[in-house]
Amino acid sequence: MERLAVGVDVGGTNIRVALGDERGRIIARISERTEKHRGPEGISRQIARNIRSLIERIGGKKIEGIGIGSAGPLDLKRGGLMKPTNIPYDFVPLVEPLREEFDLPVYLLNDCSVAVVGERFFGAGKEHENLAYITLSTGIGGGIYVDGHLLIGKDGNATEIGHFTIDCEGRLLCGCGKRGHWEAYCSGNGIPNYVKLLLSEEDPEEVKDSLLMRKINGNLNLLTAKILYDCAKAGDPLSLKLTDRIGVLNAIGFACVIDAYDPSLITVGGSIALRNESLVLSPIRKYVGEHARNRVPEIRITPLGDDVVLYGAIAMVFHPIE
Repeated sequence: MERLAVGVDVGGTNIRVALGDERGRIIARISERTEKHRGPEGISRQIARNIRSLIERIGGKKIEGIGIGSAGPLDLKRGGLMKPTNIPYDFVPLVEPLREEFDLPVYLLNDCSVAVVGERFFGAGKEHENLAYITLSTGIGGGIYVDGHLLIGKDGNATEIGHFTIDCEGRLLCGCGKRGHWEAYCSGNGIPNYVKLLLSEEDPEEVKDSLLMRKINGNLNLLTAKILYDCAKAGDPLSLKLTDRIGVLNAIGFACVIDAYDPSLITVGGSIALRNESLVLSPIRKYVGEHARNRVPEIRITPLGDDVVLYGAIAMVFHPIE
C-alpha cells in the first residue's frame, strides 16, 4: 500500500502544502498567501483547510503524518513560532491544532533544518553523513547533519548561520537587531544596503555610467538583489564587481560553516542562488579556500530546487528525528 505524508512549508508570505510518498514523489500541492490577518490561530486553520482539500483529492487514502518546516524562531516545546520575524504575533501554534484536527503525528522544525532532511533522503545528500544545506534568499539560513545526526538545539534554532558575524566592524544592522551578521550583507533584504555601502567607495563617474544606475534611474532606493544580478548577467562591469564583492562575504560565511561542521557536501538553495547559480557560486568557490581551515567540500545547487522544504517535511514523517 502506498505510504503518504503531508509536508507544509510555512513562510511569512506564503503557505505551501503538499502530499508526497516515501519515495519522494510530490503527488499534489496547494500554495496560498499566508493569512496573517486572521490571528495566530488563523494560520493553523489555513493549513488544516489546505490539508483537507488535498486529502479529498486522493479519495481518503491513509496519511501517516504531517511534517512542517517553518521560518523561525521556533518554540519546539510549545510546538509553534515564537515572535516570528514576518508574522505579527508573539506565538503562532502549529503542532497541537493540527494534531487535534487530524489525529496524526505532527513534526515541526526550522525550515532550513527541514530542507537538509529533504536533501539527505530525497536529494543530493543520500550518501553523506556530514551534510550542510544553505539558503541564500530573503534571509540566510542553514541546516546541518554531523555524523548522521541532525543538529536541532534546545529551541530548534541550532544552526542560525545567517547570524554568523562576518564583519567585525558591524557596519550594517541585521534584521534581528545585531550588527555585522552575514544576513545583513548577502541576503535579499541585505544586498541593497551592502551595495549602497560599496558604491560610496567607488568612482562616481563609473557608478553614474553603469547599466545598474540606469535601471534604477539613479535612485538607490529602487535597488533590489534581482536588479543587481540581472545587470550582472547582462555584463555590466559595475554589477559584476559588486556581485563578486558579495561573493567574498558569502565565501567567509561558507568557510565558517565548513570550519564549524566539517561537511562532505554543501548544497545551496534559496531564490538568489537558484536564479543566479554561476554569479553566486563561482566567487564562493573562488574565495572560500582563503578563509576555511578545514578541507573544502563540494559546493553545489540543490537538485530539489524551490521544493526542498516540502521534500524535507514529507521525509520527516517517514524518517522521524530522534
